[in-house]
Amino acid sequence: MTYATLPDMVDRFGETELVQRTDRVDSGTIDAVVLDRALADADAEIDSYLATRYMLPLASTPPVINRLACEIARYRLFDDGVPETIRVRYQDAVSLLKRLSSGDVVLAGAEGLAVAGVETAYHAFSPRQITDDSMRGFA
Repeated sequence: MTYATLPDMVDRFGETELVQRTDRVDSGTIDAVVLDRALADADAEIDSYLATRYMLPLASTPPVINRLACEIARYRLFDDGVPETIRVRYQDAVSLLKRLSSGDVVLAGAEGLAVAGVETAYHAFSPRQITDDSMRGFA
């Protein structure tokens, strides 16, 4: 399941930016292969955080995850010279993913992993078999 699509990216960032970031042969169009790779990388990064707390794949894509996928994919489309605003938005996305992973923030509508009950281990030891009294008389 992909969290974002080409139309999602166009809606958020515009066709002009996506052509600039993906068109490597000067065709004047969005290179879907390049964009799909960035989106797949974003999905993998998101899953690496969500897997600690949520059942994957998600049944549906919550809007917040769609937004994070777009922000991460956009960041990944820059090879070098990432503009500061895009870098900060990427860092904010990762920060939110970390909070989702730790449970500080909950992903509404997503099925969480079953958490095993906390068990306490008890150890029982038999009384000491060798004591000062039992050793008296041995040299």
